[in-house]
Amino acid sequence: MSVARERLERWLQTRDERLSGLPWLRTETHAGRTVRFVADEILVQDSGTALAHRTLTGLGHRSSEITEDEPAAGLRRLRASGLDVAGAVRRLRGQLPAGSVAGANHVFMSTPHEHGGPFGPPVAVDAPPAKLVPSPQTTAPVRVVVMDTGIWLDSPLPAGCYTATPENHETVLDGDADGMLDSDVGHANFIAGIVAQGTTGAQVRIVKILDSFGVCTEADLAAAITGLTDTDVLNLSLGGYTVGDLPPVALSAALQAFLSGGDRVVVAAAGNNGDGDRPFWPAAFTADTAGWAAQVLAVAAHDGTAICEWSNTGPWVSLAAPGADVVSTYIHHASFGSGWAAWSGTSFATPKVVAAIVDRVATAGSVAAAAAAVRAGAQSTPLGGYPALH
Repeated sequence: MSVARERLERWLQTRDERLSGLPWLRTETHAGRTVRFVADEILVQDSGTALAHRTLTGLGHRSSEITEDEPAAGLRRLRASGLDVAGAVRRLRGQLPAGSVAGANHVFMSTPHEHGGPFGPPVAVDAPPAKLVPSPQTTAPVRVVVMDTGIWLDSPLPAGCYTATPENHETVLDGDADGMLDSDVGHANFIAGIVAQGTTGAQVRIVKILDSFGVCTEADLAAAITGLTDTDVLNLSLGGYTVGDLPPVALSAALQAFLSGGDRVVVAAAGNNGDGDRPFWPAAFTADTAGWAAQVLAVAAHDGTAICEWSNTGPWVSLAAPGADVVSTYIHHASFGSGWAAWSGTSFATPKVVAAIVDRVATAGSVAAAAAAVRAGAQSTPLGGYPALH
């Protein structure tokens, strides 16, 4: 086994051990489709709360043992110890009236194979390819939020290229003390570096939602999106699958609140499973019938000649961008002398589209028009049947 392959295998094993050790995380495979969610919880719109309580009591849970809170406006989270989450969701959906929805509190991730982040670990790059200019270099910068891991401060990414409050700083490199960097350390640094290499017109802000292993819950992600202000473009290099492949309840409500009636767009990674027949969320909201869905772009990855074999595809993918062996800012560490690295994934194709949108805003006149212009321009250089940036 090559050194590189051995390193990848160790990295994947560490990640899997980390996930299996999380007592609140459950994995279910139904009809050959795997989904991850928080144990013992379901999410339901306010209008379906009473029916949800009756459903859980019908499944043998005492009313006194069912707890309830409000993770986001208009949404209820019900908890019951030992709950068959997927079974309860399927049963409840069959009873809810039209317009009411329920779902699991899905787990979204920025990891390879199963979910939407880096495909394999980063590889050190000896010499930086470019000198980054602190941004924005304009009087009317486009406000970009990278909702991701925290930012690691000891990095070649100039402080002038982003803003991040202390709670959005990453403070853990090796959370499980196994002698290896946690799988998603530096993920936000890498993404912000790609934006900085692609444009000087962005005011990038880091919002931490993923831990150093690239894990978050749907409810937490939805709450973070709902709380966003001063944002024009939201970069989401993360995602996951859902029970029944149906739209995630909390995330749908959050994106509707964030996008409806505003000049904003969400650019989301298509995921790295190599799937062509399964929606990956939030990217797959592009196919939703809601009016705000037109403000979501789903980004697949290509290697310059073809769509990467590990990139998800499907009719919901908006366009493709370079995502193989992308070079960007990582962290200063003994294994990464220059602080730069090469990394692959739809996670890193996504900010290339973000940078392209930022560069078009001034001439297009709005963020939405800039996104449409980027997609239209990509149609002249397609790859694998998708519009493509190069």
